[in-house]
Amino acid sequence: MKQRNMNRRDFLKTAAGAAAVAGVPFAVPSSVLGAQGQAPPSERLVLGFIGCGKQSQHLMRSFLLPSTQVVAACDVDKLKLERSAKTIVEKHYADRKDGSYKGCTRYHDFRELLARPDIDAVVISTPDHWHAVTTIEACKAGKDVYCEKPLTQTIAEAQAMVSTIRQYGRVFQTGSMQRSSREFRFACELVRNGYIGDIKHVTVGVGGPPEDKRLPAEPVPDYLDWDMWVGPAMWRPYNNDLAPHISFDGFPNWRDHSYYGGGGMTDWGAHHFDIAQWGLGMDGTGPVEITPPDGKDYKVLTYKYANGITMTRDDRVRGADGTGLPFTGDAYPLWLEYVKQSRGRVNGVLFEGTTGKVEVNRGYLKTWPDALKDQKIGTDQVHLYDSKNHYTDWLEAIRKRSKPICDIEIGASSVTVCHLGNIAYELKRPLKWDPKRQVFVGDDEANRMLRRPMRSPWHI
Repeated sequence: MKQRNMNRRDFLKTAAGAAAVAGVPFAVPSSVLGAQGQAPPSERLVLGFIGCGKQSQHLMRSFLLPSTQVVAACDVDKLKLERSAKTIVEKHYADRKDGSYKGCTRYHDFRELLARPDIDAVVISTPDHWHAVTTIEACKAGKDVYCEKPLTQTIAEAQAMVSTIRQYGRVFQTGSMQRSSREFRFACELVRNGYIGDIKHVTVGVGGPPEDKRLPAEPVPDYLDWDMWVGPAMWRPYNNDLAPHISFDGFPNWRDHSYYGGGGMTDWGAHHFDIAQWGLGMDGTGPVEITPPDGKDYKVLTYKYANGITMTRDDRVRGADGTGLPFTGDAYPLWLEYVKQSRGRVNGVLFEGTTGKVEVNRGYLKTWPDALKDQKIGTDQVHLYDSKNHYTDWLEAIRKRSKPICDIEIGASSVTVCHLGNIAYELKRPLKWDPKRQVFVGDDEANRMLRRPMRSPWHI
């Protein structure tokens, strides 16, 4: 007879029941019962974090809630791991002083973290080239997953993730958190309900493809396992530009290198192309033609959907410093100033219809005519999924065993749009795409670019 693994919820229920049968009082400490606003352990979701870089800091603080318990963190960079586990997680629980916390276990190898039966779900914020492997292994280990955007490094990885998550019945949230912001939802509802007429065109303001700059080899820091950082990607020597010391200012630039990321096309594209797909009602599908700029008829990257709607990338959009689009932490005031100064250019996502327009970005909404911004969506009209918080939305979906606002199939179709653009840029010619079969039409060369070889022993 196969023995069933017992988790902490089963243990508490079994212990309480056994005590009652024996006539023995089942005494538990106040922390177990949920003192100081905490949910009792039997109701808390136990989380582990895979990847402890800058984005992980924000995610950790967002998931340190009364209804959760963070017990483990993993990274191949010892300094980042220690900072996250001690400065963020352990300090948070120490400050609560409820006596219920025993520490945040550090792991070098994510597989050791996934082997823990007490962990319900994991938050993955590794570099992009690790997303597919860690997510698929987490699903096989019975964990639900929150994975940062962009979802994958290739289209084939996105397909594999959809298949695996459905096979194992896991609850998955893509970190395209703009879907949990009112201005984006409202803008898409205006579009979906026909308030700007028939949609003709969408302009998306994001950066371009990766640049693959040549970087000299540098000594690997003693706190970093570079071989594990590279993982399933093609090998290249260490350079600080790819994985900087935590005390350095600015963001790492690994996403500008195609081994590890997809440039601005997948970075901000995973946000803004995602909103374009939402507004067009194209979740789960995508464009049928992709044409890169040719200096003649096509000045910019152009997508075409089967219904005739076109979408272009506005390559004139730049951050206030000319290098990117700052948006979090200390850079947020700079971002707001950029928003103010970017009038006359596409700011985020611009939907254009036969009778009006809607432009939306973080903290910004503009409509033509102006009165549209105050429009009330009728009760009998299209109302999109209303998530007030991207993180608690996922946690609630775990408890209900339901799909969160940015389920795996949504994240997969949005990142596929990004990858299609990058493939067209690389091949420098028009492509035809079959969104149902997920293949290029009559194009063996392009189809070979749907996937990339993974470095042994990693595979999906």
